[in-house]
This record gives sequence, structure tokens and C-alpha cells, in this order.
Amino acid sequence: MESAFPSSFESGREQASTRSGSWRLGIPTYVYAVVFSSFCVIIGLLWDIMWHMSIGRDGLLAPPHVVIYVGAIVSGLFSAYQILNLTLTKNHPGRAQAVPFWGVFYGPLGAMFCVWGALAMLTSAPFDDWWHNTYGLDVQILTPPHTILAIGIMTVQFGAIVGVLALQNKYRNPVQSLHQSNDDARRGVRLKWLFAISAGLLLIMLYTLMSESMGMRESHSSVFYATAAIALPFYLLAVGRASLLRWPITTITAIYMVGMLVPSWVLQNFPATPRLGPVLNPITQYQPFLFPVLLFIPGLMLDWLMHRFEAPENGKRKLNDWVLSLIYAVGFMVVLLAVQWPFGEFLLTSPYARNGIFLSYSWVYANSPDWEYRYAFAPWEIQSATDFGIGFAKTLIYATLSTRVGLLWGNWMKRVVR
Repeated sequence: MESAFPSSFESGREQASTRSGSWRLGIPTYVYAVVFSSFCVIIGLLWDIMWHMSIGRDGLLAPPHVVIYVGAIVSGLFSAYQILNLTLTKNHPGRAQAVPFWGVFYGPLGAMFCVWGALAMLTSAPFDDWWHNTYGLDVQILTPPHTILAIGIMTVQFGAIVGVLALQNKYRNPVQSLHQSNDDARRGVRLKWLFAISAGLLLIMLYTLMSESMGMRESHSSVFYATAAIALPFYLLAVGRASLLRWPITTITAIYMVGMLVPSWVLQNFPATPRLGPVLNPITQYQPFLFPVLLFIPGLMLDWLMHRFEAPENGKRKLNDWVLSLIYAVGFMVVLLAVQWPFGEFLLTSPYARNGIFLSYSWVYANSPDWEYRYAFAPWEIQSATDFGIGFAKTLIYATLSTRVGLLWGNWMKRVVR
């Protein structure tokens, strides 16, 4: 008669393995929470900008601020719980893969970023309230309290990206993917899209910070393209290389476009009246934020170039990363110029852009609606062909260096597993 012990032992081992595998391949609740937090923060941020354009300063607990604080609190609490759970539960199956911190705490790297980012965001709130009470309404996006807030927001958003990456990268091995169950395959698809959404939300934040140099009025200036060259290739190539989607940069830039436009398209239909003077433009509706740069078109070019030049041959790429950086940089900047130069002119000068779709009618309540350059390029916004050509040539150098760093960062992101 055979003993029942071996079968019981094997059954127990299979159950333990299943529990461990489920933890490794499952998507923890905190990951959904931090992606949701990133979404809340972006919605609150865009609403806050339109609030300042339409209403003005209205206290620490203005509705847009509350949405931002909700994002910070949700991110901080869920991430802190994840860290404390791993720290206090010594036999937790995920502790072996956790990152130690201060020799006391254990947790996912993404959760660590989220906790610090949430603390920075909440710290900036009373500082921002004091700043407004002392100096009045902001005239720039990057005031000192807003800088602290921006650092906190981007840290939370980066934490969300890293949290998703640590799980998504478990699906990077194609041999392992062949042996996944249907549940694991669906989980992998969700992680790919969670990463794209997280990256798209952070791209919205980056563009918002750069928008003072990358609006429609700057589209005929080399400053516009220099700003784009420094920041955008770095970020887009990094997330593009890290993503497992077929057309990652196109997808991420499309999410950025939708995320930028939908709040403006919705809020412009709600009433709003200025509460601070001077009121030179007596509006009665929310003024939408600017129409974003058409990044999905140069993003599509980058995806195409990646398919063309990074398809492995005998396990190796066709070109090294320095050559790829030059190709990607030139392709991105040339397409961006070809698209944004005429589109920026259309937004600023065409009467067909002054509607609820293209949003060019938007005008801050403190600005005179009769300004002579409201719908035209001011003389200081136009460069000579020589000056622009020299400036754009420099942007190609900036973009090449930015792309090279982005590819390095993307290689690191592909290795994140904790």
C-alpha cells in the first residue's frame, strides 16, 4: 500500500508554488492605486491651470487642489501599506525581491518613490498657500512651491512607472511567455497598458512644465525646438525601449494627447467668472488650456525607425546606440518641425482654430482681448531664416545627446524587477 505522504507533500508544494507564482505574476492593488493617483494628479493639475486662467486664486482647498491632494494621499497610503506589509511580514513571499531601505524597511522600488513623492506634494500645499497670500497670483508655472509640487508629482508618477515595470518585465522573456496560462497572458496585456498609461500621464506633466516655451506662439522659434530636443527624445526613447507594446511611443503620445485635450474640452462648457482683479477680459466660462503639440506623429516616426533598425539579426542589433541616437534624433526633430510649424501657425492665425476643438479662442481673464498680437505672431516671436537655421542645427545636437541618454535609461528600465 502506497503512503499518502508523497502525494500530500507534492500537493502542498504545488500549492505553495502556486501562491508564490500568483504573488510574483499578480498585479498588487497598490500598482492600480498609484496609476490612479497619477491620473488624479494630472486631472487636478490641468484643472488648476484652467482655474487660474478663468477664476484666479481661491484658497488652499480649491477643488483642483483637492483632486491633487487625493492623488498624493492615495499614492502615499497604498505604497506605505505595501512597504509596511513587506517589512513587518518576515515570511512574505515578495520580501526576497524587495528593496531594503535604511536597513529597516523593505518594499518595491516604485512604492518607495511614491511615498517620497506624496510627502513632497503634501509639503508643498501649505507652502503654496503662504506664497499666494504673500505674493498674490502666480505669473509663472514654476514658482518655488510649484517646483516642489512638480518634483513630488513626477516622483509619484515615476514610482507608478517603476511599480508597473517591475511586474511587466517578468513577461519580457519570450520563451517564458510561451508557457504562460491564459490568466497570466491577460495579466501581461494589462501591465503593458498600465505602463503606457503611466508613461503617458508623466509625459503630460513634462509637457505642462515646458508649455511656456512650447506653445503655438513659439512654434516659429528655435527655442520651441530646442526645448523639445532636450527633454522629449530622452523620455520617449526611454519608455519606448522599455515598453512591450508593438507601437509604444505612438500609443504613449496618443494617451498624452487625449489626456491633455479631454479636460479642456469638458471644462470649457462650465461657468466660471474671475474672482481677482484686474479683469480685462470678462469671461463667463472656463478658459481651456492650450492645444498640445502633435507628438503622436513624430512618435509614429520613432516607432517606425525602431522597427526598422532595432529588429535583431542573429541576436544582435543592426546598429549601435550612438548611430541609432543620431538617426532617431534627426527623424524626430525633422518630423516635429514639419508638423508643428504649420500647425502652430494654424492655431494662432486661423479663424477655424478659434473653437471648442482647437481651443485657440482661450484667453486669460487678466489679458486684454483687444491685444494686437492676440491672433498673430509678435515681432519678438519671429526669427530670421539664418538665426532659425543655426538654432535648429543646435537642436539636432541636443536631440542626439538626449536620445542617447534616453536609450541608456531605457536599457535600465528593461532590467527593473524589484
